[in-house]
Amino acid sequence: MIFADDSLQPGPTQPGLKQPELTHIGGPTLLMKYAGLAFLTDPTFDAPGDYPMSNGRVLSKLSGPAVPAEQLGRIDVVLLSHDQHPDNLDKRGRELLPQAGAVLGTPAAAGRIGVVRGLRPWERAGLDGGITATAVPALHGPEGAEAVTGEVTGFVLEAEGWPTVYVSGDNASLAVAAEIARRFPDTALVIAFAGAARTALFDGAPLTLTSEGVVELLDLFPAATVVPVHTEGWAHFSEGPEVLWKAVDDAGAAARVALLPAAGTPHRV
Repeated sequence: MIFADDSLQPGPTQPGLKQPELTHIGGPTLLMKYAGLAFLTDPTFDAPGDYPMSNGRVLSKLSGPAVPAEQLGRIDVVLLSHDQHPDNLDKRGRELLPQAGAVLGTPAAAGRIGVVRGLRPWERAGLDGGITATAVPALHGPEGAEAVTGEVTGFVLEAEGWPTVYVSGDNASLAVAAEIARRFPDTALVIAFAGAARTALFDGAPLTLTSEGVVELLDLFPAATVVPVHTEGWAHFSEGPEVLWKAVDDAGAAARVALLPAAGTPHRV
């Protein structure tokens, strides 16, 4: 791996596999060059400020994107975990969707946004370059959260000669992650939405993975490097990069976790 910050340690090498190039733009938004295509996760490009939600709550954004949307270049595929929360899809992100070659998301998102191709859990989609994208479950909160937080998805990407990549989306459930690991045992890269997001919902139970949950992912995916995202940039994230890195370091797992700064700098993983 190549890191801008020498304090970050490389994860396990994957002999014979090509390396995706990752650019962390901020929050859940990551640009990944993989098997000849440019993938973008959960586009968020609006400026800092307060963003109201349909239920009357407000989410406060603390920092803007490291790379403006107009500087991204061509986006072949958007991996949209869900569209109902502004910290995963904001106004500028919505404007970007029609410009992408394809947008994969939930069936519910497809019903609200015409350019989204909705995939049910475990449904597969063939993409250019021999890439297969599989929609995988995600639980945005504690058991039963779907009725409140809505439908959310993760994705698994596979391509000959490239690592199998799991993009978690806003998933707080290790049980869900364990089922994905069982079905995709060769996963070599996990993009984990973390930060232990908390709001007034569910008595403050985490809506995304906690730092300890990220450490537990390493046991579930023993061949994988974990790249945490969505740990900063919004006021409702209770465990930022420093908290996460301490948990990883205390567990002796620093060699397998790549905490990329949201600086618009490409990294190979």
